[in-house]
Amino acid sequence: MMNTASSYLNELSRLLSAMEIRDHAGQSLSLDEGGKAALNLIREAREKKAKVVVVGNGGSAAIASHMQNDLCKAVRMRSLVFTEQSLLTALANDDGYPTAYETLMNLWADADDLLIAISSSGRSENILRCAHAAREAGCRIVTLSGFAADNPLRSLGDVNFYISSDSYGHVELAHAALSQFLTDALKDE
Repeated sequence: MMNTASSYLNELSRLLSAMEIRDHAGQSLSLDEGGKAALNLIREAREKKAKVVVVGNGGSAAIASHMQNDLCKAVRMRSLVFTEQSLLTALANDDGYPTAYETLMNLWADADDLLIAISSSGRSENILRCAHAAREAGCRIVTLSGFAADNPLRSLGDVNFYISSDSYGHVELAHAALSQFLTDALKDE
């Protein structure tokens, strides 16, 4: 049980150090190799005047919104999230939440765009369907997931970051730190 700040933060540090990264072929990458690969995908999208779509649910949606903000403001590139309340609730009400992000990806995706899909469990149907739609549209994909090692999101990206924990707090904090690294590393380029 982690009932002290030091034990909680020590566990977060351990999880960050043990982060597993794989490419689309399932080959393991070091943290620096994975970080470089993800940065290169963002750079490539920026150079091609493509956009980055960042998606998540709940706490992951908050991380996605923060990342989208930093991509626009600090990195100076086009980026969007699919969390506009009126549209999202209309799609969820009329067609069902599992297809809401997929519908929007089909509407907005262009070849050369980049999807950053964030899901603590890696099993959220709407995120998985969005990733499949992005791939069909010719987009590149970066995934951030956690919980079970066999979560399906973990194998859908060109670069896949995985945190081996079932603690929402630890997984979300690791994803937030990783997304902050990606935008901070690009802001002065």
